[in-house]
Amino acid sequence: MAEVWLSGRRRGALAFGLGAVAALGQAPLGFWWATLAALAALVWLLDRVKNRRGAFLTGWLAGAGYFGLSLNWIIEPFLIDIARHGWMAPFAVVLLAFGLGLFWAAAALLARLVKVPALGFAVAIVALEWLRGVIFTGFPWAMLGHVWIGTPLDQLAALGGPSVLSLITLLGAALPVLWRWPGAAGSAVLLAAGLGFGLWRLAQPLPEPGDLTLRLVQPNAEQSVKWEAARAQEFFDRLLTLTARGGPADLTIWPETAVPYMLEYSPEVADMVVAVSGGRPVALGIQREEAGRFYNSLRVLEGEGEQTALYDKAHLVPFGEYIPFGDLAYDWFGLRAFAAQAGNTYSAGPGPQVLDLGRFGKVLPLICYEAIFPREVNAMPERADWMLQITNDAWFGVWTGPFQHFDQARLRAVEQGLPLIRVANTGVTAVVDARGRVIQELPFATMDALDTRIPGALPPTPYARWGDGPLVLLLAGLALLAMIGRRRVPIDAPPPAV
Repeated sequence: MAEVWLSGRRRGALAFGLGAVAALGQAPLGFWWATLAALAALVWLLDRVKNRRGAFLTGWLAGAGYFGLSLNWIIEPFLIDIARHGWMAPFAVVLLAFGLGLFWAAAALLARLVKVPALGFAVAIVALEWLRGVIFTGFPWAMLGHVWIGTPLDQLAALGGPSVLSLITLLGAALPVLWRWPGAAGSAVLLAAGLGFGLWRLAQPLPEPGDLTLRLVQPNAEQSVKWEAARAQEFFDRLLTLTARGGPADLTIWPETAVPYMLEYSPEVADMVVAVSGGRPVALGIQREEAGRFYNSLRVLEGEGEQTALYDKAHLVPFGEYIPFGDLAYDWFGLRAFAAQAGNTYSAGPGPQVLDLGRFGKVLPLICYEAIFPREVNAMPERADWMLQITNDAWFGVWTGPFQHFDQARLRAVEQGLPLIRVANTGVTAVVDARGRVIQELPFATMDALDTRIPGALPPTPYARWGDGPLVLLLAGLALLAMIGRRRVPIDAPPPAV
């Protein structure tokens, strides 16, 4: 009866709904228990699909439901200028949801090729999530393991990065399907062990914070009018006022693209910045131009306005900050509109870089999107003392996007054992310790500044030392087990013929 009832459109609708329920574990809701329950039901559903086509479609619709809800913020940039771009918003969310849903479809299809499909699906999802974070410049947003961020289980990321959290999630959902009540007990033991490790790690002492004061400036410039010439001075004045308020800090930090001018064309801006900081350093997000190319940059000014450090964003947002192959189109066909070399999009910087800020220590700068890539953060050329993310999340609205982005940045602190200072235009502006705990935070969507100190750093974590190596070995072992294991007979299968 189950196969009859769960056939065709009913199965597709159920799969789509289960995917959407699984998305409730993502920020800002954080309903991890809903994700576990929905994934367990989805694994049960896939375990009863009779053919590869049905498995593919079921996985695809489940993935579309998951990404459609968890990435609903993708419509927000199109609503900034709704008269011109609003019509594209529905197409963006549908295409992204069903496009990323293909990863779940592929996992469901691969699961049909092994003897233990439930275990095969868990392994395939984790492996394909890893692939999703790499191919086509990567997009590791809304990984299933992200539902644990902010709980003690997120400390497992120090051992194996975000993919280990996803594996725990999938195994916790699949075990009850594989072995019913014994499997449910195994799932509980697995999660309890992760919880115990997390609580133990969070209870360990941290080094004392530094003595120097940082001021994190959140100007709350509305994205829809941020670049209007009539409002530019207003937003710049907000930055200057907050920097000087109560006397300057040892180091002041402004968010991504905070300055509405460029030093190349308005050199007096540097003098205005150091005037309100009393010559003390200010790290500011600002665009810059060099040899006809434009960069999304972090520049440190101090003293008489001289620049003492520079970082150009290396991992740009496709179609948002640059057009893929835009330079080739210019070289081959003379099309300038999409070419970074013609100054029409951003150019990428050379890659991860650690800046030596003297008495403030060595800092790994991350501009906006760069903080979602664990492997690139892990590829820092030398060990930093802390991480700095500047961002402008006003593009992402006020409901889900900024909070999901912040959660992913927090996870980098867990993975590396390094504190994170995060400065955002509208929020979330916060201070995160070396175990990913938020110790100070500004209210969202307010104009304000936060004075803080740099939390202490920990020694390199296992993930910082070995990266994804242990995860690859673990996935290989589980994949082998799925291939040679014994297929469980469904509870509602007909009795064998005599």
